[in-house]
Amino acid sequence: MPHCGSDFPNPRPHTNFPRFYRRQKPRLVTSAGKPEFVKAITLTDATMLVAGSMIGSGIFIVSADIGRTVGAPGWLLAAWVLTGVMTLLGALAYGELAAMYPRAGGMYTFLREAMGPLMGFLYGWTLFVVIQTGTIAAVAVGFAKFLGVLWPAATAERFAWFPHLNISTPGGLIELGLSPQRLVALASIAVLTWINLRGVREGKFVQTTLTVIKTGALAALILLAVTVGRNAEAVAQNFGGNFFAGAPTLGPLFAVTFGSALVGSLFSADAWHAPTFAAAEVQNPARNLPRAMLLGTGLVTVLYVMANVGYLSVLPIHGAADGASVIARGIDHATQDRVATAVMEHIFGANGAAMMAVAILISTFGCNNGLILSGARVYYAMAKDGLFFARAGALNRNAVPGYALVAQSVWTGFLCLSGTYGQLLDYVIFAALLFYALTTIGLFVLRVKRPDEPRPYRAIGYPVLPALYVLLAGGVALTLLVADKTRAQALSGLVLVLLGVPVFYLWRRRAAR
Repeated sequence: MPHCGSDFPNPRPHTNFPRFYRRQKPRLVTSAGKPEFVKAITLTDATMLVAGSMIGSGIFIVSADIGRTVGAPGWLLAAWVLTGVMTLLGALAYGELAAMYPRAGGMYTFLREAMGPLMGFLYGWTLFVVIQTGTIAAVAVGFAKFLGVLWPAATAERFAWFPHLNISTPGGLIELGLSPQRLVALASIAVLTWINLRGVREGKFVQTTLTVIKTGALAALILLAVTVGRNAEAVAQNFGGNFFAGAPTLGPLFAVTFGSALVGSLFSADAWHAPTFAAAEVQNPARNLPRAMLLGTGLVTVLYVMANVGYLSVLPIHGAADGASVIARGIDHATQDRVATAVMEHIFGANGAAMMAVAILISTFGCNNGLILSGARVYYAMAKDGLFFARAGALNRNAVPGYALVAQSVWTGFLCLSGTYGQLLDYVIFAALLFYALTTIGLFVLRVKRPDEPRPYRAIGYPVLPALYVLLAGGVALTLLVADKTRAQALSGLVLVLLGVPVFYLWRRRAAR
């Protein structure tokens, strides 16, 4: 088997990487003179891809909105615990599918195999139009916003010299234009796309390194919050007799309210199946993919729940919008919902905001690296089936789907310039939950359709735990459809998915020519 780059002109030595990575440099398998995926992702790398893709900016922000919605510390923690349970149940079910089909595509492949090419395409279509690209755009703009804490010139005010326009639509305001903030976002997407165009080794090195740093930073935030920053008054208020006080009366109405509150936590925990997209590049995928998803989701679940314990140890859940201090504003009225920043300001004063901004910059940059790396593999698999641009089904000389990476970055850049990523993200969770439930149902379908197909890993607790996951994911999706707060977004997300049906038949007709 030839060494990486030996069959191509001007091979690039990777001397800028640590010795460990140089020694472990995988070999590039070639077929008919064309590059094939390099199996460079280890169990550690895959676990860091899970954790790094999950941890973005959400955990530092969304607890404020959840706190306002559920109204009690106990229900705030319950929202994060339930999110973690759902994520772990999903990982247990997906492990079997990932071990059965260890090739590029992940959920697209699982749905195609279980329910046919139309269902697979609808997922891939929604992933490209909104789920992956909308998330990348939003995380990139989040990166730019927190850069503004350190560099005030990165503002949201659009450049007068660049064409800009405000368009009112039923889905919200489209604010077309370019601002310093969006320019930074575009630059971050371009840099990360360029890194991943250079090869999977480069992409996984950035991912693993930044994930180690940001999980360490989140762990440090938790430790500081429960020790140095511990506020006896907040602890008494949050963990005393008021633990479940202040919430709406229990009943069907509260169930709907609680379900709608999960949007933030579920979004913060999304992308837990990221390594399945890049399964063709994972070493020993039948063994490592299930383990990576369980280890990664377990790690993030613990960190997320403990982070909220830390927040409740420092800040009261209820405060005043015009409070003179971060303690007075509490969790539900934290400035711009930046709960983690408020905690750091309480501990370190004015320097706390800058320290938190640096941590979130690292977190969001690493999160987007994982999203950019993994998403392109889905479009590659779709192109191989004639359901995406044909060039996206080819690998570049660095053995990565270069055209798919570029196409992803171009559409993401458009979303940044249009300002529509905010509205699109409102549709993400409903669409994602819908496909998560359908994919898990596919596990049952494949057990019946293909009982003799090799299953190196079998879902733990089958059929009870996978069925429980379908019920939970479907139940939350249903509450999003009926809750006043999320009904319009959920319906819009459903329409967006269904728009993929005519597109599917157009692609099929084009491929048949």
